[in-house]
Amino acid sequence: MTPKKRRAGSTERKSLAERDLDAIDAVFRALSHASRRHILIVIDAHGGRINAGRIADRFEHSWPTISRHLRVLEESGLVTTEISGRERHYVIDKGRLFGVGRRWFDFFDAA
Repeated sequence: MTPKKRRAGSTERKSLAERDLDAIDAVFRALSHASRRHILIVIDAHGGRINAGRIADRFEHSWPTISRHLRVLEESGLVTTEISGRERHYVIDKGRLFGVGRRWFDFFDAA
């Protein structure tokens, strides 16, 4: 049986399982790169909130590279951004990390 395909712009709503799978894919995609995993560890080690400059100081990558990694983490919902004056602070969303992880493991839990 082939999976049902969606047309671009389709107004059909996704099922809860499809939304869960999309969330899992986004989080696992974000976690697939070692630098992004390291960024999450750095944020967590600083109390769960850190400014962009301090993140960049921890890496040898250029700022555009760090910025792209942060954008992927934001798009996955693993971090949020708070703007304070001229600074951007990145905040880890542990609820998202653990919630998606739990849903992933639930797929394999025997009912």
